Amino acid sequence: MTMKFSIFGSSSTPHLGPFEQQLLQELWARGSATVRDLIDDGKIHQAYTTVMTTLDRLYKKGMLDRIAEGRAFRYTPRLSPEEIQRGAALDGIRQLLGSGDRSSLPLSYLVEALSAHDAQLLDELQLLIERKRQQIKAGAQTGDQPTRESKAKERH
Repeated sequence: MTMKFSIFGSSSTPHLGPFEQQLLQELWARGSATVRDLIDDGKIHQAYTTVMTTLDRLYKKGMLDRIAEGRAFRYTPRLSPEEIQRGAALDGIRQLLGSGDRSSLPLSYLVEALSAHDAQLLDELQLLIERKRQQIKAGAQTGDQPTRESKAKERH
């Protein structure tokens, strides 16, 4: 299973390099592993210390959990591939919408990309928007959901 994903550098999701992505994919496939497990498999052709350092960096970025196993650590992914993709997508969309352009131009880019990829996605987007509007409306009626006006006041 080869999965490519991109992570925008932000406070919510750290940027991952190609080797970090490769190690994460191996850990997702295995569930957990030590440095030795990854190297002995033959799919990773880096030095032991390179793998160890990279896994430590992923741990410090909050991407992995680890437990001591003898003199080594056993690493386990904290997030699924889907959770990482979701975070990356949300960050990208927030970055696009937060560009300072107050027009609907960034939204038109999203619609254009969706229609170029799959026209049916536009119908799905419309359903998601309608559902979200109903949730917001129901929340506003009960006082749970902030209104657009209150959000604007918070920004100023």
